[in-house]
Amino acid sequence: MAVKTSLRRLLFWFAILSFPTCCCKPRPAVIAITHVAVIDGTGRLPRPNSAVLIEGGKIASVGLDSSLRVPDGAQVINATGKFLIPGLADMHVHLTGAGEPYGSRQFILPLLVANGVTTVRDMGGKVELLKQLREEIDGGKHLGPQIFFTGPYLDGDPPGYQPAIVVKTPAEARSAVDQLAREHVDFIKTQSRLERDPYFAIAEESRKKGIRFVGHVPDRVSVLEASRAGQASIEHLTGVLLGCSSKEDELRREEFDPGPANATPQQSLARFRAWQRKLLDSYAPEQATTLFRTFAANGTWQVPTFPIIVHFGFLTPRTDLSGDSRMAYVPQNERPLWRQGVKERMEFRTEPDFALREEVVKRYLELTGKMQSMGVRIMAGTDTAAANVFPGSSLHEDLAFLVQAGLTPMQALQAATKNPAEFLGRQQMQGTIEPGKRADLILLDANPLDDIRNTQRIRVVVLQGKLLDRNALDAMINRVAQLAAK
Repeated sequence: MAVKTSLRRLLFWFAILSFPTCCCKPRPAVIAITHVAVIDGTGRLPRPNSAVLIEGGKIASVGLDSSLRVPDGAQVINATGKFLIPGLADMHVHLTGAGEPYGSRQFILPLLVANGVTTVRDMGGKVELLKQLREEIDGGKHLGPQIFFTGPYLDGDPPGYQPAIVVKTPAEARSAVDQLAREHVDFIKTQSRLERDPYFAIAEESRKKGIRFVGHVPDRVSVLEASRAGQASIEHLTGVLLGCSSKEDELRREEFDPGPANATPQQSLARFRAWQRKLLDSYAPEQATTLFRTFAANGTWQVPTFPIIVHFGFLTPRTDLSGDSRMAYVPQNERPLWRQGVKERMEFRTEPDFALREEVVKRYLELTGKMQSMGVRIMAGTDTAAANVFPGSSLHEDLAFLVQAGLTPMQALQAATKNPAEFLGRQQMQGTIEPGKRADLILLDANPLDDIRNTQRIRVVVLQGKLLDRNALDAMINRVAQLAAK
């Protein structure tokens, strides 16, 4: 999204203090969750009266209560009337921002875990900080989700965000990919200001190195070209609406027309409003169908990130979360920065601007539903921790937006469980409730297939076999609020 670099650096939550290592009791040899309805994430209907055994951080067995033997000495959780789902994955977060001393351990990690987020894909940060954080979590020093990451953005000059590697030529682009591959990042991330030749060089070099590239579709590249070039995932639906326009080339030329040098902010906004109106009015259903078939055929995944789209990118007074109760988890000294970001998104805008923003969001939701129906793969994500996007809880909002877009509750749930596991190449290790997989689980008080918002009704989180009951989760959340108030 178009957020100023200086502001974006400040939107991430940083501090020096460390969050306590763990708020859970010593792990018993076996944990048994009994009398539970299992929603395993495979697409099957809930299996009532089931039991799940957890041992050594993995799911040991899944079966009916009547047929599954619980070993002596196991910690037994009677989950009568409750529902068990896989742990959730947020496939677009930023844990360390621009690389300053970071407070991920103190603020972001506990909120993710307390909301059942057990896997994240970091989409822009310094490699050394992300590696350190991942090692601390994997080594048990801190409690947090497993982390996959891209490292710094590859962008044009000047870059839109930090940390970035500026690449202006194909040679620089190939060199940047080689560098990041040597640093063992999980993906390469492209940004909006890349020129065409460096972008396609990134695609080619990534193929040679056997590493997938993901991110924004650059402004000067069509989304159809990005799919054909092999971009593995597209974030924030960048370029998708333009790719569905019968006037795509004309609109792209107009997008790069700077306009009058002496234009007032109001005149510039009026010009942009006319551009957006033309974009919406030139939507071509047949062109969209062709584009989405290409996505499905090429395996071009989509991560819409509706929380950042609705609550910041296309912000209106009705979708502003500045007064949300979750602001209690934002550090006091960061709250003015969030308010400043909101102010800049609202400044000089009038009701017609906000109405148009709502129309764009509605079209994005419609397109997401159509992509799902045509076999395009969808994953959940938030863009945590930008303004108005809250670690952990915003992922549950994204699931609700996906249902609003036309996905079934099961499909939305899979967008944060089974689908990310497949995208990460870890479908044999996580993403569904099956024997041998990571014991990342959430015990819910109500059925999310009846109402996707029930994913928020968390009773227990199991993080790789570590059991966190409601008291432990509340203690984590309360600790964040206490620190944020200082």
